Amino acid sequence: MTTYFIIPGLGNSGPDHWQTYFEKSGDNFIRINQKEWDAASNQYWIETIESALHSYHLDHVVLIGHSLGCVAIANWAKAYKKKIKGALLVAPSDIEAPKYNFDTPGFDGVPLDKINFKTILVASTNDEWVTLERAEFFAKNWGSEFINVGASGHINASSGFGEWPEGLEILKKLG
Repeated sequence: MTTYFIIPGLGNSGPDHWQTYFEKSGDNFIRINQKEWDAASNQYWIETIESALHSYHLDHVVLIGHSLGCVAIANWAKAYKKKIKGALLVAPSDIEAPKYNFDTPGFDGVPLDKINFKTILVASTNDEWVTLERAEFFAKNWGSEFINVGASGHINASSGFGEWPEGLEILKKLG
């Protein structure tokens, strides 16, 4: 059975966020909780991902990232070079954009190395935290399948993405 690890972005994902609905959809969905949600440390976040996965068979692991969580997954992939079943990367934050001014030590840039496992990147045409062009650029560099969901904001609860059954359908492509 596949185990799905949910990796939220800054501030975590609240009760109305699609990641929370995913988490409640089955016992094989596990949220990776970070010690600090509002001042994210890249090193701590990727170590927390690594620690969460250590007792699981990696061929049965899928990561589900949102926003800064996507960048954390790319950094984890670069640092640990492990092969998992796949990752769903939804609305990755462009931490290099001038507007992005959050306290995120160690998240110095978006890694552009090819990710050595299957990934699907889902983006919106009007996301305030990443342009469609940058999202496509990340997908190309990471080797991700790219899905444009149209004008959907940051693909979070405030842009109407609660239960998001379409997201669960996309997730099925990863197993």
